[in-house]
Amino acid sequence: MGRGRQKAKHTKVARELKYFSPDTNYGALERELGHHDSQLDEDLAKWPEYDAPEADDEYVDHYATEDEQKRA
Repeated sequence: MGRGRQKAKHTKVARELKYFSPDTNYGALERELGHHDSQLDEDLAKWPEYDAPEADDEYVDHYATEDEQKRA
C-alpha cells in the first residue's frame, strides 16, 4: 500500500474515533462508582500503612533523614 493510501486510511480511522460517541450507561457507571467494596476494607486491615491519613493525624515523612525529622 502506498503512503497516500495508508495516510488516507489512518485519517479515516482517526476521524471515526474522534467523532464516535457511544451511548453511556449512566446507571451502570453509578453502580460501579458508588459500590462499596468489602475487599478494600480487608486490604486496609492487612496493610494499614497504606490507608489515607486522617486530618488529625500528624504527617510523618518516612523518606526524610534523621536531621530533617528532628527539625520538623
